[in-house]
Amino acid sequence: MEVTLAQLKRGQKGIIKDVSSFHIPLKLLEMGCLPGNDVELVQVAPFADPMYLNINGSHLAIRKETATHILINIVNE
Repeated sequence: MEVTLAQLKRGQKGIIKDVSSFHIPLKLLEMGCLPGNDVELVQVAPFADPMYLNINGSHLAIRKETATHILINIVNE
C-alpha cells in the first residue's frame, strides 16, 4: 500500500518509494532518506510534530510537513 511517510503509524515499517527532492532538505537525502531504504516510525512528539524515525539504522527527526513529500510502501509483517 502506497502512502506518505506522514501517514505511518508508530511501530509501522515501510520502504521509501519516492522523494520529492524539491521539498526535501539536502541534509535528509544525505542522511539516507532515499528510495529503497527501510523506514520505521519510532516515536511521535506531542501534537504529532516532529516524527522520530529509524532510516536504515540512522535515527532522525523530521517535521510532519516534510514527511508528506516522501512516498513509502508499507511493509506488512
